[in-house]
Amino acid sequence: VMFTLSELWSVSERQGRYKLLKPWWEVFMDYLVLLMLMVSILAGTLLLSKDGVVCVPVHSFPTNHSSSFENPSDSYTALFMSNTEGPAVGPAKGRQTNLDYQQYVYISQVCYHEALPWFSRFLPYVTLLQSLLLLASGCFWFHFPLTSARIEHFLAILAKCCESPWTSRALSCTAKLDSAHSRPQEEEQAMRPQAPPVPTSITRQSSLDSGTDSPLLVRTGSMSTTAAQPSPCLSSLSRCSTMSSLSIPEPASLAKAAPVIPEGSRPGPTLDRSDGEQARALFERVRRFRAHCESSDIIYKVYTTQTVFKVLMFTVIVSYTAPLLGSITFTHMCLPHSHALMGYRFFQCSHSLSSVLRKLMQAYVALVVLYGLLGIYTLFWIFHKSLRQYSFQCLQEAGSMLDAPDLRNDLAFLLHMTDQYDPLLAQRLSVFLSPVSETRLLEENLERRWSATRLRSMITSDQQGRSLLQLVAVPRLPPALFTLSQLEVLKLELIGDAKLTAQISNMSALRELHLYHCSATVESTALVVLQERLESLHLTFTHVAEIPGWVYSLRGLQELHLTGRLANEGSVGRGWALGSLRHLRHLRVLTLRGMVQRIPGELSEIAGSLVRLEIHNEGTRLLVLTGLRRLVGLAELELQGCQLERLPSALLALTGLRSLDLQHNCLRTLEELLGLQHLRRLTCLKLAYNRVLALPASVGVLRALELLDLAHNQLQNLPPALFTLHRLRRLLLGGNLLEELPAEVGALSLLTELDLSGNRLESLPKELFTHCVELRVLNVANNSIGSFQPCLGSLGHLSQLNLQGNNLEELPVELGCCSGLRGGGLLVESWLLHTLPAHTRDFLQQPRSPSGTSSEANSRPGSDSFPTFSTTQWSFLSAAESRI
Repeated sequence: VMFTLSELWSVSERQGRYKLLKPWWEVFMDYLVLLMLMVSILAGTLLLSKDGVVCVPVHSFPTNHSSSFENPSDSYTALFMSNTEGPAVGPAKGRQTNLDYQQYVYISQVCYHEALPWFSRFLPYVTLLQSLLLLASGCFWFHFPLTSARIEHFLAILAKCCESPWTSRALSCTAKLDSAHSRPQEEEQAMRPQAPPVPTSITRQSSLDSGTDSPLLVRTGSMSTTAAQPSPCLSSLSRCSTMSSLSIPEPASLAKAAPVIPEGSRPGPTLDRSDGEQARALFERVRRFRAHCESSDIIYKVYTTQTVFKVLMFTVIVSYTAPLLGSITFTHMCLPHSHALMGYRFFQCSHSLSSVLRKLMQAYVALVVLYGLLGIYTLFWIFHKSLRQYSFQCLQEAGSMLDAPDLRNDLAFLLHMTDQYDPLLAQRLSVFLSPVSETRLLEENLERRWSATRLRSMITSDQQGRSLLQLVAVPRLPPALFTLSQLEVLKLELIGDAKLTAQISNMSALRELHLYHCSATVESTALVVLQERLESLHLTFTHVAEIPGWVYSLRGLQELHLTGRLANEGSVGRGWALGSLRHLRHLRVLTLRGMVQRIPGELSEIAGSLVRLEIHNEGTRLLVLTGLRRLVGLAELELQGCQLERLPSALLALTGLRSLDLQHNCLRTLEELLGLQHLRRLTCLKLAYNRVLALPASVGVLRALELLDLAHNQLQNLPPALFTLHRLRRLLLGGNLLEELPAEVGALSLLTELDLSGNRLESLPKELFTHCVELRVLNVANNSIGSFQPCLGSLGHLSQLNLQGNNLEELPVELGCCSGLRGGGLLVESWLLHTLPAHTRDFLQQPRSPSGTSSEANSRPGSDSFPTFSTTQWSFLSAAESRI
């Protein structure tokens, strides 16, 4: 069989790595097995090359020359004893025999197999097999299928932990912190009037100064920890698992207070990007391997079984080998069945290798006894020590790695084994088990990847022109975020550990905070800042239990927007648990987007300050609305998607209500509008996307109404009482079944926006163009209009006109009198534009002047039918949609 050099090299490498898991007794046992093999091979080699017996005939027996071929009787033993003990009877000396050389050779071969005991001939081979069996049992747990993969993975992770630059930095910083804490005590002792203490060398610091002390790495020399610049490190000396930044002062300035070094200006080298990513990957790899190994103790069981097998083998070998040693003698008496050939009945034979063989076997038994004693010690160590539990107590007593968790099962057992080789290996692995160490690494990566310059380049503007920053799926909040003093709106999305620290006080302009599926935690000092400055908070969650408790203590909060599942499944009574709102005394706007089954009773505690309430129920029926009666100060109410079939009677108590939005419900009748006559301040009523069949005449009691939205219902006609609402400015009737617009519409002289799209209109009354001269937005798309009145040109303020989807054959020439339609204000099929005169068409296609645009925008501040956004706002909305 031929082996390549690469195969032999790989085997030697694996054996070199396995030595980390071999304690001192395993090493001694391996050497003892090696010596057993050498003794067995030497004895077997002697037996194969020089083994044999020399036999001579015995003349002292009277029947030695008889011609009888009878076998000797039971008196053989007595004759043999008399031959060896009596002075008259002894071995033949100098006597003439009648045997030739071939007869001597023959009788020696026969007597070797008949007279020599089996253990004198085969004991070396048996011991060789036993040694091979002990050799296999010594490394069985390294090759057993259920354990070898875990051991290989553990050794690979341990090698990575020792080679990682993050390990060297963490341990070096730990040594510096330990020395920094020990220096004040030494100076205190030096100040006392006593004999100077004998200087002692701190060996622990030198061992922790570098990660190159690992047996897996090449030693490159030691370096004094005081010569290197202090570098950022994990605060492993803190009992509360929080990060702290310490600057190690010079010995001459220890009496002075140490200056606090800012987070971004710490001296010392930092990890490059590749090293940081490798360290993060190693943290995740260690976490997964720990979860895998702590689930079972198969390695512990296999090693225990292997050790028990070794002890049993020792017991069996000693029990039958030791008694056989006394039977290995030099002289043997042979009685071959070849009297006719030899002429002699008895022969005396000598075994030449008996003396050497006995000594070798005695040495073998001595080695087995030592092997067995080590096996017994191993069993005592296994059962006396709790090997399935591992604690970093020694590191905690030494003042480092205080937050390394306790381990169990196979991972604990493997660390106990490595501790027998080198205790520093567990210390290097604890760097990647420490949450503080991982936190510090994440902070360094964030500082490098998310710098203040990059964050400032990501700031955009929202619709109100405020500065906005959105962070999505970052592991932690970058420290540079808290340096953005001019930021007003902060959006955090899908961040697992969003911790707001005391540095948030630097963000003096922050007024609005969005948390989209973020488990945000707030320090006590940061909470004080948020209580004073934060005005608007948006929370998006999955379950109501994810709402942080600190939200209810934001006493300065004015707007709270909650999006998520607010109702408990299967419950009808108390459908949600918002918590106590009594501290939110200044809350003015509350938005609930989720499955709410009742108006929360907690709102009564803030009824005096609440001005706007929005409930978007996503199709879940809102069962109980009695809680609305207590909100007497409410000015705006939105109940969308609540499956309401009638107008709630609780609205009668809201005498100060100005805006009512009941869109996306199941309203079929509006007979309860008569009850709303007490709402004398109601100016906005939105009932779009319902199932209203008819508008009652009682709508005329809403004298203060300025906006009425009845779009996407099933209205077929309009009552005359509707046109008695002389304050009405916006009337939205799109998506209905209207076939005629009454001429009474001319009574709405203040009307600025009229939406009649998606109906069945064939013509428009003349009064609409002659009396509604303030009309700015007219939408009659998707109807059956065939022509327009010539008086269309009297609408001098018209700026938006949508005529698409009608039966028009030509456009009225009077459109040229509507100067506000220039620059895209007219929406119509392109072929219809060619029916206009050339000068009118060119006039309408001229770009709108900026001054005219601004004046028109200012003239209709409340219009939301045709929203206009700047290029920056549209780009921000597109980026937000793409990220979602």
